[in-house]
Amino acid sequence: MVFKRRDRRSFLRTGWELVFPPGGWARAFQYVKHRVRRLPDTPERIARGIWAGVFTCFSPLFGLHFLFAAVVARIMNGNIFASLMATFFGNPLTYFPIGLVSLKTGHFLMGTELTASVERSFGGKFVDAWRDLKHNFLALFTDRHPDWHGLEVFFDEIFLPYLVGGLIPGAISATVCYMVSVPLIRAYQNGRRRKIRAKFEAIKKKAAEDMEREAEHDRRTAAAPRRQH
Repeated sequence: MVFKRRDRRSFLRTGWELVFPPGGWARAFQYVKHRVRRLPDTPERIARGIWAGVFTCFSPLFGLHFLFAAVVARIMNGNIFASLMATFFGNPLTYFPIGLVSLKTGHFLMGTELTASVERSFGGKFVDAWRDLKHNFLALFTDRHPDWHGLEVFFDEIFLPYLVGGLIPGAISATVCYMVSVPLIRAYQNGRRRKIRAKFEAIKKKAAEDMEREAEHDRRTAAAPRRQH
């Protein structure tokens, strides 16, 4: 196939490169920034798409961030591609502080406390939730009894506080990114237009000079026989 990779990546290598890109996260961010700035749209619509993507990163809907960002961008009349690219704001380097701020804010708003019990850590609660999902799915086809305890604990202590608490820091971070993006994108687009206009003017000038030289050459060629005569 034309677009098939020559070097097949293993599952472990694919997962490793999701956390540590081959060129580093700095290069990945530069690529995203370059692609977003070159989008053929108004600075405001691109920035609204960025708002949607950054806001989505503060939600616990992992695995659905692309879809959620596209929906929010659509509602806001923002650039959908910009929203998808902006979800890279959430990455292995930022998910921990984002999650910590969202959970603390959520528990504060709900009047509860963010604690990791001695029996089960935060990671353990994730494991319990996945184990319950697997167990209850198998219970549909076997004689097992459904067990929702792990999912209830996960929902009450992590998912719901994360969902509620992510709204405020998510909106603040997204708004800051919007306010920074609009002037930067406008300046970039104006500078790009000036460069394109300068190149076009240079091409026109060169074409006019070439035409003038050809006309001068034709005049001299036409005058040469008369002088000889």
